[in-house]
Amino acid sequence: MAIETLTHDIAVIGSGLAGMRAAVEAARVSKGKLSIAIFTKTHAMRSHSVAAEGGSAAVLYPDEGDSYDSHVFDTIKGSDYLADQDAVERFVTLAPGELIQLDHWGMPWSRRDDGKIAQRPFGGHEYNRATYAADKVGFLEMETLYSVLQKFDCVKIYHEWYVTSIVRDGDTFRGFTAINLATGNLAVIKAKAGIMATGGAGRMYGFTTNGHSSTADGHFVAYRAGIPLKDMEFIQFHPTGLVPTGILITEASRGEGGYLINNKTERFMSKYAPQKMELGPRDLVSRSEMTEINEGRGFEFREMKCIHLDLRHLGREKILEKLPQIREVTMKFIGVDPIEEPIPIRPVAHFTMGGIHTDIDGATPLKGLWAAGEVACVSVNGANRLGSNSTTTCLVWGAITGGLAAQYCTSAGGSGFPVDAVKKEESRVFDELLRGSGSENPYVIRRELQSLMDKNMYVFRTGEGLNEAAKTIKALKKRSYKRVEDKTKEYNTNLLHVFEIEAMLEVAEAAIVGALARQESRGAHTRTDFPKRDDGKWLRHTLARYTPDGPTLDYIPVIITKHKPQERKY
Repeated sequence: MAIETLTHDIAVIGSGLAGMRAAVEAARVSKGKLSIAIFTKTHAMRSHSVAAEGGSAAVLYPDEGDSYDSHVFDTIKGSDYLADQDAVERFVTLAPGELIQLDHWGMPWSRRDDGKIAQRPFGGHEYNRATYAADKVGFLEMETLYSVLQKFDCVKIYHEWYVTSIVRDGDTFRGFTAINLATGNLAVIKAKAGIMATGGAGRMYGFTTNGHSSTADGHFVAYRAGIPLKDMEFIQFHPTGLVPTGILITEASRGEGGYLINNKTERFMSKYAPQKMELGPRDLVSRSEMTEINEGRGFEFREMKCIHLDLRHLGREKILEKLPQIREVTMKFIGVDPIEEPIPIRPVAHFTMGGIHTDIDGATPLKGLWAAGEVACVSVNGANRLGSNSTTTCLVWGAITGGLAAQYCTSAGGSGFPVDAVKKEESRVFDELLRGSGSENPYVIRRELQSLMDKNMYVFRTGEGLNEAAKTIKALKKRSYKRVEDKTKEYNTNLLHVFEIEAMLEVAEAAIVGALARQESRGAHTRTDFPKRDDGKWLRHTLARYTPDGPTLDYIPVIITKHKPQERKY
């Protein structure tokens, strides 16, 4: 079968905030002279970035008390001191310019009475710096960037293409292989530079805020190509996932004044974060909620234990103005009107703090390949991301990587293309998978994986549970993968799902093995058998490297510039 070959200067994989922002910047830097392609397995405007709700963090008003130093310290403290501090400093410095640039491009930010862009409080931040547009921030940011992209004839979007592998020649990036889902054909994408921007891995869990497309594809493609995954044991649990669906109830609900209530009608956060209350960092609030539930002070809704998020005291007018989407979601999915009743919630898998290992520029160890957004680990988030930093991080490193990729293309020379790697991938896709055989139902494997992660890699973890998870994931890997029931080529979602399941199994194993090895509690990684943070042994990043037999681990230091680790108190 003939394999189609596409040639572009820059190939961006992923069409969320980071991917779109990278493409825009590459087009701007190159003044439209480079051929830039975005490949996305969904339609571009269905990327999971559209689901971001509450805000994008930046210091917009230093004259009103906020400062870069404050945002830097809040982020480092929130990370439980695992963030690389030079990266945090760069992020904070560049963040305001990105949000103002969006404003100039037409982003409909909410406004204060004086006409300035509005900001609201978010957990772990000392000042109001979550810049918002009601509770639809991600969608409106995406819509703005998508509109800007239409101005550049040099950018082409390939909707519904699934990237299966990175093609490398020694230590240099040469392109990708991908399946055009509409035809089922495998294609080679030759490119001088690549940018991975495929988002998170939250669908490894059953109870998650993540859309069905967040299946660790980019993580695994890089991992299998020999690029390490960094800090994958750190999965963020958002404190307010709607029970029983897992749909995100934005932190803005608490930023606007919502209360967390137990079955004794207590605002229980007074016991855990007396200064910040409901606006403590997400790891602390999630642990507090699960402690209340585990000690019998929770509720039960549709057979799930939970606590209540109470917005009733905010009043109808404020809820309709500031949180209209939250009201719509709770009414539509569980029949609860937050104007009249509290919302049942519990911690939910939300954000992947770890990801593809990069340097401060978003560059991977493979020359010519960058990563940006949730799939990348720079690391700004460390062991716990502060709410509203994520969308801004996508914008900042989208711009950085897009600009650097464009500059690289001006000097990158051509070379031979490793044809053997493409033939090997063709055999894997069509012979091992599409025409492969096996007795296991891949959807059963996926459910078992998600149940395993929900049970053993949740808010509280134990050595016993992680050992069980490590053994079970190996067994799942042996059982899985060889069966695709649907043999058609066009829009073969069965084949797509088998690819996704393989990616989730391999990346979940890296997360589990990293969590088992890390014998401490730090940020979102809480070991009840090692309840204290141990800076002497574990103030370091985990690097997981792929082997067919499972990940091997090594470690690199955390970059500390100004802020020495100290006890976190809120």
